[in-house]
Amino acid sequence: MMALRDPDIRLMLRVRADDRAAFAELVERYQHRLVAVLAHLIGHKDEAEDLAQEVFLRVYRTRLKYTPKAKFSTWLFTIANNLALNAIRDRHRRKTIPLEVRESGPQGPRTADAFTADRTAPPAHQLQQQELADVIKRAMADLNERQRVAVVLNKFEDMNYADIADVMGLSTKAVKSLLSRARGKLREALQPYIYMDTEPPPHTADEDDGDE
Repeated sequence: MMALRDPDIRLMLRVRADDRAAFAELVERYQHRLVAVLAHLIGHKDEAEDLAQEVFLRVYRTRLKYTPKAKFSTWLFTIANNLALNAIRDRHRRKTIPLEVRESGPQGPRTADAFTADRTAPPAHQLQQQELADVIKRAMADLNERQRVAVVLNKFEDMNYADIADVMGLSTKAVKSLLSRARGKLREALQPYIYMDTEPPPHTADEDDGDE
């Protein structure tokens, strides 16, 4: 039944039967997204590319034992998340993890790069947008590991709470809590930049009456 709903599971079942063409198709479908997500999580594109190759190697090496228990993407990103967290912990001496923001997900760029995509804008506007992009990168880097993972999977891969919970090995309630705290931190960091391109809304007389 799961294979009927998820074409990627059908591909993986063909991989389990030693269909190399099916494996090549899965790699083509997911390589870009996988590298992008790993780059979000560990902060280095080169290392992300190496880890993505390790993810696909693990998929292939364990193909004979594959049994679909979740969406293929959930299973794949679970492997990726575990490898990313291991890589981060191996670099525990670093106090901060720089964040490279790349394209991710089936809908294209939806991260800080999207704010600077318009190269035809006036120079002053481009500077403002670049400043905002830098703030977003720093704000994401300031989240703890689990918060960053939850945000990346939710916002950049369009995963719902249940799928994120499966990837991270948490309850749905814990994921909601993580995302709530992460959104609060991001909102606080971005608050001074909300009105970068426009004037703040005027203070009305009604608001003055309400304050008294």
